[in-house]
Amino acid sequence: MFVGRVNELFALNDFYNSGKFEMVTIYGRRRVGKTELIKEFVKDKKTIYFLATEDNYRENLTGLTAAIHNAADRTSYRDLQLALEAIQKMAENEKIVFVIDEYPYFAKSYSPVSSILQHAIDQKFQHMDIMIILCGSSMSFMEHEVDGYKSPLYGRRTGQLKILPLDFNTSKSFLPNFNKQEQAVLYGITGGIPKYLLQVRNSEKLDENVKRIFLKPYGLLFEEPGNLLKQELREPAVYNAIISAIATGSSKLNEIVTKIDSENFDSAKCNKYMKTLMNLHIVRKERPILDSPTSKKSIYRLNDGMFRFWYRFVYPNISQIAFDAGEVVYSYIKDRISDFMGEVFEEICKQYLWQKNIAQRLPFTFNDCGRWWGNNAILKSEQEIDLLAYNKSENKAIFCECKWSNEQVGSRILDNLIEKSLMFNYENKYYILFSKSGFKEDVKKRASDQIMLVDFEEM
Repeated sequence: MFVGRVNELFALNDFYNSGKFEMVTIYGRRRVGKTELIKEFVKDKKTIYFLATEDNYRENLTGLTAAIHNAADRTSYRDLQLALEAIQKMAENEKIVFVIDEYPYFAKSYSPVSSILQHAIDQKFQHMDIMIILCGSSMSFMEHEVDGYKSPLYGRRTGQLKILPLDFNTSKSFLPNFNKQEQAVLYGITGGIPKYLLQVRNSEKLDENVKRIFLKPYGLLFEEPGNLLKQELREPAVYNAIISAIATGSSKLNEIVTKIDSENFDSAKCNKYMKTLMNLHIVRKERPILDSPTSKKSIYRLNDGMFRFWYRFVYPNISQIAFDAGEVVYSYIKDRISDFMGEVFEEICKQYLWQKNIAQRLPFTFNDCGRWWGNNAILKSEQEIDLLAYNKSENKAIFCECKWSNEQVGSRILDNLIEKSLMFNYENKYYILFSKSGFKEDVKKRASDQIMLVDFEEM
């Protein structure tokens, strides 16, 4: 089943129909659906598709030969240059899409690969109507060794696509037999990753799916984050500790260092590891929405919902699960899933605000939207605002509260949000309350052009 990726397919077809040379890089974390996107794009096009492996250069050349001739028993080309010349001859007669999937494996098997490809582009390909796609899961490699200015291929790329996890609305297509709240939970714990969403059985209840996928020794996601880290990093144990600290509530560098509690681990060393995790897009550095990029109030958060769920609930109980005590672990998780969903619901609400059809209902078009936190000088205390959307030139802002709770939202929540908005000097202020469980009558009576109430079931 292929779902979503409408914009990405449109972009790829736009490159394909340009009538000239195109080289597009596609990258994103493992399991996000890069290969399926490529397959969907090329299904009606003449394509040479080569999936590189972690084998040596000779084995990869054999694989490339088979891709060129669509046969597995060909003698491999003596070198890459001869293989590229064969592709050039084929492209003289018809439009070709040439795909190297998992390009980092190929480049690492033989360091001159990028230089040889660059030479072929400069000498021949750039004058031809051919489309080259370089795809990779090692995002740091793709960003620095392919797209980076020190790469031999720098300047040859004509476009790039960073493939992100699916949003909530698209993820729901995988989950037709669940109610909306269950769909949100499944979206939250899979992070919108297609590979993980496909593990959900619509014939089973939510509880049974979670236990089978995460809490059984044979479950696909029982060891998934650890396996992903081993593929990318040399010291997975240290990174495990850092990610676990963030997943369980430590968001500042000094808090993470304290949580790890190692004699040889200090802020400088932690910062080095953190940069690696950010390069892999596992961790992001986040600042309050209105602060400058150098804000000292920046915190660290996990980018991926599956990582957040796994390190919060699976990792601490890995031994129990290994001994088939998943039922016991799930009873612990079930009591705490509502708290876990708070951050997920904020993300769903943020996606909702960015939707084009919703933008027409909002009082103005905003420039940006995100979380805010900081000191409230009026109340002399630390405050947080779930979402703040603003238009700087029009001096307008929307203040949002997102409540994933079994209780209906009442006037007290609205009054608290209005009070927090007094810290900001916007000329026009608007308020949106998002609620999983609806609203009390007292706050319903206050709904107006300035105050918007959004029930999750209606989103």
